[in-house]
Amino acid sequence: MRSELTTASPVFEANRARGAVRFDVHARDGVTRRGTLHESGSLRVRFPSPEDDGLSGVFVNTAGGVAGGDRFDIEITAADAARLTLTTAAAEKVYRAPGPAAQLNIALKVAAGSHLGWLPQETILFDRARVQRRFDIEIDEGASLLLCEIVVFGRTAMGERMEQGEFVDRWRLRRGGKLVFAETVRLDGNIGAKLARSAVAKGGAAIGTALIAPGDEALVERLREASDSFSGEVGISAWNGFAMARFCAQDAARLRADMMAVLARTGAALPRLWLN
Repeated sequence: MRSELTTASPVFEANRARGAVRFDVHARDGVTRRGTLHESGSLRVRFPSPEDDGLSGVFVNTAGGVAGGDRFDIEITAADAARLTLTTAAAEKVYRAPGPAAQLNIALKVAAGSHLGWLPQETILFDRARVQRRFDIEIDEGASLLLCEIVVFGRTAMGERMEQGEFVDRWRLRRGGKLVFAETVRLDGNIGAKLARSAVAKGGAAIGTALIAPGDEALVERLREASDSFSGEVGISAWNGFAMARFCAQDAARLRADMMAVLARTGAALPRLWLN
């Protein structure tokens, strides 16, 4: 008699990846140092080299990607005038999920006088991938934040497209305890057909967001000066004391180039892994 392994089986559940990273950073005498660090499961963070103007961290997922039912939790606090930039060792791949969606939960806290740059490489969704991501961000008055995310719906260079699946992306930003930005993006079912619509992505396979705090109209005008170099669509605006750039392109390479052009105008130093 042949036995079938289903997504509801104890064996399948026991093989789901779990990972968590929690740490804080502080500045002493102008130098940012790591405080308490907690790691569990398949998620790790490494600090490859000290830098004059802050600390850099690189996330590594030893599970080799994200699949249905996986869960990863990240909690980071930047305090005492610390400067921290975070990225990933490679693009994160989210694979087909026949059962429950993968869960990605990110909580970021930035104290007054501190800066946090969240600059992971692309998240690539394979066909029939299912993922739910949540950002909870708290910044104090006088803190600064640069948060960039790129999502790619299929590897177009490999002739792949994401046709079916689920992508839920929930962002909440609070400044001084007050909610100043809230957004939830939900794409499910026939995602390929939805992305083809003119009002959604006009056939684009990559989207991105850069959130910059503080941000104002002067910053918006400076970012728009890079518009002649854009190969995709980019919309830039400011409100509630922060600026935001939205990106949509036919493929990840074009969107990444547009994102880098915008970030260059902010004066932010890109992680070295972005430049390889």
